[in-house]
Amino acid sequence: MTDDQTAASVPMMPQLNALIANEGTNFEQAIASFPLCCPSRATNLTGQYAHNHGVLHNSGLFGGFRMLDNTNTLPVWLQAAGYRTMHVGRYLNGYEYRDGIPAGYTDWYGSPHSNAFNYASWKVNENGVLRSYPQPDRPGDYQTDQSTRRAVGLIEDAAPSAQPFYLSLWYVAPHRGGPRDPDDPASPGTPSPAPRHRDAFAAYSMPRLPNFNEQSMYDKPQVVADRPLFTPEKTAGIEENWRQELESLLSVDEAVAHVVDVLARTGELENTLIVYTADNGFMHGEHRALAEKVLPYEPSIRVPLILRGPGVPRGRIDDRLVANVDVPATILDETDVIPGRVQDGRSLLPLLADPGAEWGRD
Repeated sequence: MTDDQTAASVPMMPQLNALIANEGTNFEQAIASFPLCCPSRATNLTGQYAHNHGVLHNSGLFGGFRMLDNTNTLPVWLQAAGYRTMHVGRYLNGYEYRDGIPAGYTDWYGSPHSNAFNYASWKVNENGVLRSYPQPDRPGDYQTDQSTRRAVGLIEDAAPSAQPFYLSLWYVAPHRGGPRDPDDPASPGTPSPAPRHRDAFAAYSMPRLPNFNEQSMYDKPQVVADRPLFTPEKTAGIEENWRQELESLLSVDEAVAHVVDVLARTGELENTLIVYTADNGFMHGEHRALAEKVLPYEPSIRVPLILRGPGVPRGRIDDRLVANVDVPATILDETDVIPGRVQDGRSLLPLLADPGAEWGRD
């Protein structure tokens, strides 16, 4: 899972397309039912809409880590069924080291929220021990790369056992974060790509649909219509953020290749369901939204959802309407595990088995 990745960015990731999309199924109409970090991530942990799992914001009275009952989630159900459950990377907004290891994880390498959003300096709760990165033996290490190495190591350790395993690998990219780079605009905030990928998209121009910096907002709700037109500086900042987001995703794209490779080397690839997705989309100037999610517009709600594994047709592009709420239901169906919550989503396996099936969803 990535953070703030638009579905439109998927074509710019060659390894993701070659190793997962071309070998599996790409759901091109996948929706984040609540396009905001914490509510969406809680949906991926529960299979429920936000109004049922109770996480309605990233923080405050109705949001954040504390609002989710972490004793009744997907990893808890899988662990109870005999799975080795592993987590690497970002977790829920508001999660901190003092909160300990959430229920349901055999191996925990989660970053506290306050220490997660710097690509060059971050901390990880490693099975109860807080460690700072980069480590002395790897100066200049990059957060995405370190998370990938940890994930590869966990797979190598888990694969020889007959015990099945579940790994959630949640990256910060392409979410904005430190450190500031020399070419960063004043606004909006940007991610920090790996040095090897910096300026990889410098020659690219961001596509601008008619809704970019929309001239006439008369048909919009007041809260949207009141937004001012962008200055040239804001427009340039939006485009630079778009480029840096794509550059930060190149290290995630490399991670896809590393994960597929270790699954192949350990003999687990053909018996593993791989799900690639994001917590929500992102807006780059559409309807005068500078750099946002949450708003129920297409760039915000559309997320990547690409599956590869047993029973998943190869090379299929599927345009049926599905949602993030369907991902846990699919994992439960594939693993034959009983959930502890009523599932709002539906398993995607029947759709994968029947290309003509329709659920009749609005």
